[in-house]
Amino acid sequence: MMKRRYDMNDNKLYIAQLHKVIERCDFLEELENKSILITGATGMVGTCMIDLLQEYDTLKHANIGIVAIARNGRHMQETFDRYADKANLVCVVGDVNQSMPQTGKIDYIIHAASNTHPLAYASDPIGTIQTNVLGLKNLLDFAAEKKVKRMVFLSSVEIYGENRGDAERFAEDYCGYLDCNTLRAGYPEGKRVGEALCQAYRKHYGLDIVIPRLSRLYGPTMRMSDTKAISQFIKKAAAGEDIVLKSGGNQLYSYTYVVDAVSAILHILCKGKDGEAYNVSDMDSEITLKDLAGILADEAHTRVIFDLPDEQERQGYSSATKALLDAGKLEKLGWSADTGFNEGLTTTLSSISLKYSRSILNL
Repeated sequence: MMKRRYDMNDNKLYIAQLHKVIERCDFLEELENKSILITGATGMVGTCMIDLLQEYDTLKHANIGIVAIARNGRHMQETFDRYADKANLVCVVGDVNQSMPQTGKIDYIIHAASNTHPLAYASDPIGTIQTNVLGLKNLLDFAAEKKVKRMVFLSSVEIYGENRGDAERFAEDYCGYLDCNTLRAGYPEGKRVGEALCQAYRKHYGLDIVIPRLSRLYGPTMRMSDTKAISQFIKKAAAGEDIVLKSGGNQLYSYTYVVDAVSAILHILCKGKDGEAYNVSDMDSEITLKDLAGILADEAHTRVIFDLPDEQERQGYSSATKALLDAGKLEKLGWSADTGFNEGLTTTLSSISLKYSRSILNL
């Protein structure tokens, strides 16, 4: 008998982690009987956000309406087929860079659409900038028209640029060096302009906007096309292959498990102050690339191999050697990470390994 395609619900630990967030976040009652528009719905964050909201809706009968927007119809169907019987989820194939769909009342917007990995930066530099500027402008116009209660623009650790050696961790008022005259600069500069555009719309239209600045993320909802270092390491480990490092691996970064990141975004959505940016980072998950590669290689019983990147790969890579976020401001809203680094990696590896096994069997 042919087995069915991989379903995120197969990962019971992941579902339990979503339930833990729901139990902690009593403020989610504010979202009941409300409608939320989520762009980038099939990305790592968008998928996890919709999973959590659907679990909450099922457990609490919350009547949360979700409008999910993504560009790829096949990815949309594959990702959310398990919710085919859920009337509260409306999936729309569309590109926010072009136009916004016709919808009913929208209370909240979460702009999670963006190229977020090196190959995309290098191969689609124009689209990388457009989604964070033009796509955001279209959403802001839409938000003003719909008179939404609040909009969330997902920004990034990348806006801080390179550490100038004067800060152990980046606080929200830090601004490091960023060379704008490079191909890769389209992503961090796009996020910087996006944040400024949000402030302009707050002033002109009175929109209520909050800005989570995400650290490097990982988790079971990552797309298999993701080329971030941690994503490549996880895919190699899941496939039982040697892990390839494209540098000496001494870069020290902050990481956050995607379920914790979604929990943070919801804290900011419901409890954050209008106009403020908040760092999202699990400060107990700070590790060098070579140590991260070593942990995953040990799990997979494989090796770490050092290999220099080709020219296209190099153009997409960050030159930052240390990027740690100070999440103290967010923690004052009551947020903290629930998932330890080892648990997060185990959950992610389990999901990606199952995706590989079923892909190999063409199931």
